[in-house]
Formats: sequence, structure tokens, C-alpha cells
Amino acid sequence: MRSYLEALAHQRRLARGTVTNYARDLGVLLRLAGEARLDALDAARVRRFVAQLHAMGISGRSLAGTLSAWRGLYRWLARHRGFGANPCQGVRAPKAPKGLPKAISVEGAQRLLDAPDATSPALLRDRAMFELMYSSGLRLAELVGLDAGGLLDLAQGEVTVTGKGSKTRTVPVGAKAREALAAWLAVRAVLARPGERAMFVGARGARIAPGTVRARLAAWALRQGVDTPLHPHMLRHSFATHVLQSSQDLRAVQEMLGHASIASTQVYTHLDFQSLAKVYDAAHPRARKK
Repeated sequence: MRSYLEALAHQRRLARGTVTNYARDLGVLLRLAGEARLDALDAARVRRFVAQLHAMGISGRSLAGTLSAWRGLYRWLARHRGFGANPCQGVRAPKAPKGLPKAISVEGAQRLLDAPDATSPALLRDRAMFELMYSSGLRLAELVGLDAGGLLDLAQGEVTVTGKGSKTRTVPVGAKAREALAAWLAVRAVLARPGERAMFVGARGARIAPGTVRARLAAWALRQGVDTPLHPHMLRHSFATHVLQSSQDLRAVQEMLGHASIASTQVYTHLDFQSLAKVYDAAHPRARKK
């Protein structure tokens, strides 16, 4: 398993968080298998494993990801360790209802980010992080992995980040985010230890941890009087939703989000159905009431 995880990290160049998720899912397989050899497992046994996990309350969506990790391991074992049939092939996770990504309203985003009293270095950092995530649709891992070098160009209003699959993309940075970033960079040296490359640092001066960003956002929302429970990915969802509402340009939003497939982006079109319905009612000649 260690060899497989090393291959994911170094050959496929998967993100560290993705490799961690694979390790967790493969650890579950080893625990369920117990003393049984992996090459002795069959599809019926794997189905029982899935049923056990589902009975423990694990969602169908999570189980689909777990099964995907198991299948990948067995494919690698077939190529490099001479394993035969893949016992996970054909095993399906229970169907789960498709939930829409949660986004806050435009007014909610303004209320969250308009913080004129953000003056301490920590608060200036927080404001810069949240403005950048909402302005440019960054994933949490992309934000945390950002360095203070030339990948952020405030003059041009753009930032280059490395996303899933080690793919890089350049996205615009809005005026409010540029202001917040400039204010943070002016005081960054107060928190950052000498030689630290990270754009955003924690209390010890090293690269800020994802868990710290989550905790700071929750505290920030509470401080701003936002009742909706927030997590960093909601800022990305809100970015996509609000840009799509204004532009109706699905391809542009796909590029800015870094989605490999437009199907991943299309989910945001469902969030604005009420707005779309109003446009239809106002514009379609057979929809207007006489």
C-alpha cells in the first residue's frame, strides 16, 4: 500500500490531501479484510464491506469515493504485483441523493467581507484570505499552497494557482481582494518567520494549516453577524454561483474553477433556477400573463 501511495504522489502527482484520502480509504479496506490476504478477496466479500460501512452511517457518495480508491489499488496490484481479477470491479455504492452546493447570497457575501475594523495583522490576513477565495474561486488547498512570490500579480489583478492533478491556472483577482491582499502584504512580516515562502502564515509564522483557515472563517462569520454556518468551500461555491448569475458564461466559470469537465460546473446552473424563471416569465411571449 505504501508503494502505491508513493506512486500516486510522485508519478501521478496527486495533491497531498488527495493522497491522504486514499491512504484513509485503503486503511479501511485493510481493517475490514483483517487477516485475509488482499488477493483472496472476491466481489461478494467487498459488497459485504460496503454494506457494513453503509450500516455505520457512511453516505453513498463517500462510499463511492472509497470504492474508487480500492479499485485503483487493485489495478496497480494487477500491473505491479501480478494480482488477477479486481474484486471491486462492478461493485456499486448505494445511491445517494444529489445535493446542490451551498452558496451564500450576494448580500451575505458583502456582509461577511465588509469589515472596516480589520486592523490587526491576523485580521488583515483573514480578510485577505476570504476576499481572495470569494474573488477568484480558489480551493482551500490552493489558497494554503500559495507562495508569496510572483504567482500573485496585484498590478495585473491575477493569481496563478496549482489545483487538482498538479494543473495550474491563472484567474482574475478583483479590486476588493487586491486591496485586502495589499494591506496584508504590508504587515505579513510581522507574523511570518524569516525565509517563509507561504503567502498566508499562522500564529507560529509558518504556512497556515487548512484547519486554521476553517476555524478562522467560522469565527470571522460569527464576528460579522452571519448566521449561516460557513466553510471555505462555500466561498468557492458562492463565487461560481454569483459569476454565473451575472454572466451566464458556463465555459468561463469552468475555466476559472479549474474543472476538467463542464459537468462539474453545470451544477451551479441549478442554483439560479428562480432567477432564470423570472427572466423566462418576463421574456417569453407565451409565458406572460394577459
